[in-house]
Amino acid sequence: MLKTRLRDFIQTDENWLFAVVDYFHKDGIRAILRYLPDEKGEREFQGIRYKKYDFGPAFEFMRKERPEWVRDVHVVPEKAVKKLLRPSEKISELVETDSRVAAIVKTLEKAGIPRSSLGVTGSRLAGLQNKNSDIDFVVYGPAWFKARAAISAAKKEEGPLEEIDEEMWERIYKKRIPEISFEEFRLHEARKGNRGMVDGTYFDLLFTRDWSQIREPHLRGKDTHKLKIKAKVTNADFAFDNPAYYKIEHEEIDHVLSYTHTYAGQALPGEIIEARGVVEEVGDMKRLVVGTSREPKGEWIKSLTWLEKCKSL
Repeated sequence: MLKTRLRDFIQTDENWLFAVVDYFHKDGIRAILRYLPDEKGEREFQGIRYKKYDFGPAFEFMRKERPEWVRDVHVVPEKAVKKLLRPSEKISELVETDSRVAAIVKTLEKAGIPRSSLGVTGSRLAGLQNKNSDIDFVVYGPAWFKARAAISAAKKEEGPLEEIDEEMWERIYKKRIPEISFEEFRLHEARKGNRGMVDGTYFDLLFTRDWSQIREPHLRGKDTHKLKIKAKVTNADFAFDNPAYYKIEHEEIDHVLSYTHTYAGQALPGEIIEARGVVEEVGDMKRLVVGTSREPKGEWIKSLTWLEKCKSL
């Protein structure tokens, strides 16, 4: 069985490139199509020109060419996989060839984080980056929180790592299309500390579970109805995972899952959140799922505690 996890890439026999979006693969590797060979493509990998596919066009292509692979994501049979691309195996090469990646790695290694806990995903993992490509930086397991602290500290010093400017925040907000205001979005993002700029390039510090943290999948249940709740967060250890996981105190809902990156790391333990999503019943347990579509309408997570605190500052 091929051992893959979130943020790996796979290359099929037909040289299609998929981003892995789950830790568990019962019937095949759960992934999303990202790049397809195209003679007119603007990017090149291993002598093949590629075109990048966004979420919508990727599903259109897959429904036409491989409908049997289409579920809520794309499920790629292991026998169709030619190559596995791991973020952790790409990092040393990029340190030698990309000064911006090297600057991030230097900051993290200085903080005592081993290179084995680091990786790069996205276009750089596939060797398909261009001059406008962001850096999708990966840190595995508990080291992620130490890495975030190191990045936050480095952005306050003189050096290549800097805070995001207002123009970039607006670009991110428009890309995400969240169901919260720009002001609420910025207030939540301001304390997360996992985004920045390095020599003019945007980067994002992404969480992926360490192998020891991968235990059991989120069982699929039955979607029932939309619901808005207020609840206290009791555990947010995997708030930056995908899906983000928030254990809560609530008379009906056991926990909140968010499949939308916007709401990763949105609240801390002890805070009161407001969340709206779809109630999913899994046996006798109910959870609230936020991000039930690519651009979820009427679904969000807010930390009411944090927003109230910001008003008083």
